[in-house]
Amino acid sequence: MKKVPIINQPKWPAMDAETHAAFLDFKLIWKSTGEPVKFEDAAQQYRFTGHKATAQLEASVRVPSLHFSWKSDPLANSSAEFAVIGEEVNGRYYTS
Repeated sequence: MKKVPIINQPKWPAMDAETHAAFLDFKLIWKSTGEPVKFEDAAQQYRFTGHKATAQLEASVRVPSLHFSWKSDPLANSSAEFAVIGEEVNGRYYTS
């Protein structure tokens, strides 16, 4: 994703916190390990089924009005401790 419009609000959660237009670029790679996972809470009408995954992320942020930018380490140096990819079911669409 490139040039995703976001806001920078350095003094959040202050009620009168000033905002600045900002932009986010990121590349996220998910790869399924093939190992199935299921998280379910019938009382909360929530279910997630999918597979464990590996994930890598590279990102950068620009706040032009503040002349600020930030960039993460390269994608090759990124790894996640935990990732899953799948489908969520909740609320009125939940069936036991």
